[in-house]
Amino acid sequence: MRILGLDIGEKWIGIAMSDPSETLATPLTRIGAADAEATIEAICRLVRQHHVEAVLAGMPYSLDGSLGQQARRVQSFLQKLSPRLGMPIETWDERFSTVNAQQKMIEAGKRRERRREQIDAAAAALILQEYLDSKRSL
Repeated sequence: MRILGLDIGEKWIGIAMSDPSETLATPLTRIGAADAEATIEAICRLVRQHHVEAVLAGMPYSLDGSLGQQARRVQSFLQKLSPRLGMPIETWDERFSTVNAQQKMIEAGKRRERRREQIDAAAAALILQEYLDSKRSL
């Protein structure tokens, strides 16, 4: 089964995809988040194109574990997206995912320009990989 991972930000949504065995998450792309309707349609297209059976979205909890303003925006977006996909969307704690993705890209020697283009999808891949790893450890 393929799982689509989302890192939902104010400007961009990073997208990652699992392999069919649900072992490895790979960065896929990023899409603009300014127009909610166009963004939802783009995600629906990716789900159909890649025969995705489940969607996971990073939830940006505050450091104390509460739902802050950005988390409420993500919840609102997911409430619009889920019925259009025809499937529930699971969430995963994404605290520090972008920071961790950026650090890994620096360690890999990615130039600053490339990091800006790839950071959102890389963060989505980290979120999805944590989820996949947790499923295997159960």
